[in-house]
Amino acid sequence: MQINRKFIKDAIDDLGFREMTEIQEKIIPQAKNNRDIIGCSQTGSGKTHAFLIPIFENLDLDKNELQVLIAAPTRELANQIYKFASHMAAFSDTPIDIRKYTGGSNRAKEVERLEKSQPTIAIGTPGKLHDLSLKERVLKTHTVTTFIIDEADMSLESGFLTDIDLIAGTMPDKLQMMVFSATIPEKIRPFLRKYMNQPVEVYIKPKELSSLNITHIFIPIKSQKRDDALLNLLQTFKPYVALIFCNTKDKVEEIGSLLYKKGFDVIKLHGDIKPRERKRVMRDIKAAKYQYIVASDIASRGIDIDGLSHVINYELPEDMEFYIHRTGRTGRANYDGLAMSLYTKEDDQYIDFLESKDIKILYKDIKDKELITRRTRKQRFKRENVKKGYNKHKLNVKKNKKVKPGYKKKYHSRLQKARRKADKKNRS
Repeated sequence: MQINRKFIKDAIDDLGFREMTEIQEKIIPQAKNNRDIIGCSQTGSGKTHAFLIPIFENLDLDKNELQVLIAAPTRELANQIYKFASHMAAFSDTPIDIRKYTGGSNRAKEVERLEKSQPTIAIGTPGKLHDLSLKERVLKTHTVTTFIIDEADMSLESGFLTDIDLIAGTMPDKLQMMVFSATIPEKIRPFLRKYMNQPVEVYIKPKELSSLNITHIFIPIKSQKRDDALLNLLQTFKPYVALIFCNTKDKVEEIGSLLYKKGFDVIKLHGDIKPRERKRVMRDIKAAKYQYIVASDIASRGIDIDGLSHVINYELPEDMEFYIHRTGRTGRANYDGLAMSLYTKEDDQYIDFLESKDIKILYKDIKDKELITRRTRKQRFKRENVKKGYNKHKLNVKKNKKVKPGYKKKYHSRLQKARRKADKKNRS
């Protein structure tokens, strides 16, 4: 990979990069040529430097105006990008003004400073960037040449896409836009078509979970309440740190409060926590002050928790790909990890998807505060059919010797009819 500016090479050497990651190899050359890009990749793929390196290559260091705007849906992600960008800029002989705009900062000072001068690169959350550029009109986005939207799926889920749309509308027509996301939901496609010009699409296949040191355990809820199933599960082990996922912030509040009342050492993490409180929570989490963390997907994105021993899905994520993102947080480096999920019969299709990814699932039941092995779904299905007297070889069902289109569907339809007939005969 050819990098022209010495300070970028020095920054990369300082980080200890020996070779480019897959996403960096595919994106950097296209981005240096000012192409619009849609990048799909998982956390930890090297995505941030994939857009930072070409940004610094293309900067006009003689201009004192805003050239690059980077939008990230959470403070933690904005902080992470700012940290990487500042590290790279530190190796430049020419000062590069990089500023961060997130909730909880001194608004008056930010406005006053922007009225005096503009940063070269601005990084922030969509709401804050919207306020400074459109409400206060102090962040001059009409000079922006490159607009980065990081974790676009999260921005959509958080309701930030409207803010991003309005910000993009203030920028020049000749604008390079790079959008990065774990997934590209259909709802975001109209926005992409509106602003992007023949974008290059780069998809990096997620690292297979089967290659990580993770044991995947699924526990049925059966007739009990989901809350009771969780409480029973938590009695079966003592984690170093357990991250419990819920699908909504309301459920995070509910489960966090339930565990606190039951005496668990727990903290809640979701998008509605106020900035000052969130900062304290993150500091405490990094200091390992809590054994249990109840979180939503959005609030936890971009956060690395050292020593995370267990990931628990109180609810399976609505997007099946997010199961990979959640459980991939444990089992890192040389440590083993446990991913535990509560499920019902309605999740059969979900489990089929996971097993199609070569994820080996262990099925367990809870008995006397211990996890005991139960039969796999296929074994249980076979056993239930034997109990009911189903045996497709003994049922009066002819299997066609010649294979015709749709034969499987027709065969299984005949099989179901034969079973119903057998049931009726048994009852009489």
